[in-house]
Amino acid sequence: MSTEKTTKPERFTDEDLQVFKEIILRKISDANASYEQLRNFLTLKDDHGTNDTSPTFKLMEDAADVSSREETAELASRQAKFIQHLKNALVRIENKTYGICMISGELIARERLKSVPHATVNIDAKMEMKRL
Repeated sequence: MSTEKTTKPERFTDEDLQVFKEIILRKISDANASYEQLRNFLTLKDDHGTNDTSPTFKLMEDAADVSSREETAELASRQAKFIQHLKNALVRIENKTYGICMISGELIARERLKSVPHATVNIDAKMEMKRL
């Protein structure tokens, strides 16, 4: 019988990190494009041509416009946070600490990182955090 222990890798290989980096850069590009669209929507000054309509209709439309702008501002804020999380993941790649669970110290599953590349905890730790 062999007494050798199979040790789990302490970090992802440089090749793995490069693959994750490409995924993250693509997501940052997509997220930036989406963020810019949201910001452009917020800066539009279009009155929708309601100058000659009844005051009641204009008031309702203005209220809907304010609500829509608030929702868009919230989406833009969330998108900016997402971009920052992705940029933080790039820093972890450069530091070669990417994919290491901040709670357990174990590697986060590749599948999880491919779908949530800014993840900092493995799924078990995430579930434990939700229970608390």
